[in-house]
Amino acid sequence: MPFSEFNTAEFHQFVQDHLEEDPAGLLFKYQGKVAFDLKMAVQQIAARAKAAKKLPSWSKNLNLLFPASISVEQSSSEQTASFKSEGLSGNYLIDLTGGFGVDFFHLSQGFAKGIYCEKQPELFEIARHNLSTLYPDKFEFINGDGLDFLRKTELQFDLIYADPARRGSGNQKLYKLQDCEPNVVDAWTLLRSKSKKILVKVSPMLDLTQAWNELPEVQKITVVSVRNEVKELVLHWEKAKIGVKRMISAIDLESGMPPFEFDPSTENQAESKFEEVGKYLIEPLAGILKAGSFKLFGERFGLKKLATNSHLYTSDTFSTGIPGRIFEVLQEIAPKKQGIKSLSPSGKANVICRNYSTGAEELKKKLGLKDGGEDYLIGTMTASGYKLYWCTRVQ
Repeated sequence: MPFSEFNTAEFHQFVQDHLEEDPAGLLFKYQGKVAFDLKMAVQQIAARAKAAKKLPSWSKNLNLLFPASISVEQSSSEQTASFKSEGLSGNYLIDLTGGFGVDFFHLSQGFAKGIYCEKQPELFEIARHNLSTLYPDKFEFINGDGLDFLRKTELQFDLIYADPARRGSGNQKLYKLQDCEPNVVDAWTLLRSKSKKILVKVSPMLDLTQAWNELPEVQKITVVSVRNEVKELVLHWEKAKIGVKRMISAIDLESGMPPFEFDPSTENQAESKFEEVGKYLIEPLAGILKAGSFKLFGERFGLKKLATNSHLYTSDTFSTGIPGRIFEVLQEIAPKKQGIKSLSPSGKANVICRNYSTGAEELKKKLGLKDGGEDYLIGTMTASGYKLYWCTRVQ
C-alpha cells in the first residue's frame, strides 16, 4: 500500500477538519471533489471516532493511520498495554503477533530494540508507518511468521510477547490455546530457549485451570479488568523464577484497589462460612470472580457467603479496602409490582441477579422496571431460598 499518497498535507487537513462529521455523509458530499483517496480519509475519521476512548492519544495523532475496524477492536487499549509494560526492560523485545502495534509500542518503552512481526501485509504496513512515526529508528519490522523468524534468528531476547489470534477460519471464537494462531503450546520449548521472559495475552473467556493444563510452566496469571469488566488474561513465565509457586493476580485498572493476589492452592484450602443477609451485601470485582477466588475472598475479608453458588457475601460492617461493590440492604421485598412502585416511583432501578431464579432482564420485565436511578434490586439465593433485596450502593 503506497502510504506516501496518504501522507499529504491535504489528506491530513481533510481528516482534521471533518473529525466530528458523519463518515457516510462525507463520502456522498466529497466524491470526485478531492485529489486524494476519499474512502481512505473517511475510514480514518470513522476509526478515530470508534477508538477515541480505547486509544485516546493515538486517535488524536493525525500522523497515524488506522486499519479496518476489526484490527482496532481486537487490539489492546492504551491503558491495558501500558499496564502490561510496567517493570519490563532489557535489550531485545520481540512481538510475534504485532497486530496494530499498541501492545508492542508500550512494551518497547523499556527496551533498547524491538522487533515487530505481523503476517497480514496491509496491517503490517500500517503498523510500520505508525511505529516509525512514533519512535523512528528503534524498531525492526518482519512481515511474516514470528515463529519462523524466531527459529532462524541467532538473537536471544529479554522478552517474547504474543497475542495469539482467537478467531478460526469461519470467524468463530477460539478459547483453547492450542487452537489459536500461533500455537504457543506447541512452540513453548522454542519460546523458552529464546528468552528470559514470556508474556502471552489470551482471551478473557479462557479458563485459568485450562491455561495451566496447556502450559503448566506458566508461573503467574494476571486477570486484567477495566471498570469491572474483564478485558484480558496475561500468562507470565520467567526463567529466573522457575520452581516458584503459582500465583493469580486480579486487578481492576480503574478501581484504585491494589491487586488481589493468591496462590491457587490457598483457595482450595480456604473455607466459606455461611449466613443469611445482614446489613451489607458485597459483590467481588469481576476479575476476582474470574480468578476463581470464591472461598478465599470471604475468608480474607471476614465475610460470610450466602450460598455455595451465590458469589455474594454479607457482613454487618465493612472496610473500604474490600475490592468489590458494596450495597447497604434497605429491605427484603417480594417480587411483586405493587411493592416496587412505592420504593421507586420513577420505575427505575439497577437490577442484579446472582444465582437467582431468573435473569436480570426477565426480572425487570416482570416488575415493570427500567435501568437507572440510585437504587439497586439484587436477586440471589441464600440457604433459605430465593430472595430479593432493595439496596443502595455505598462503595
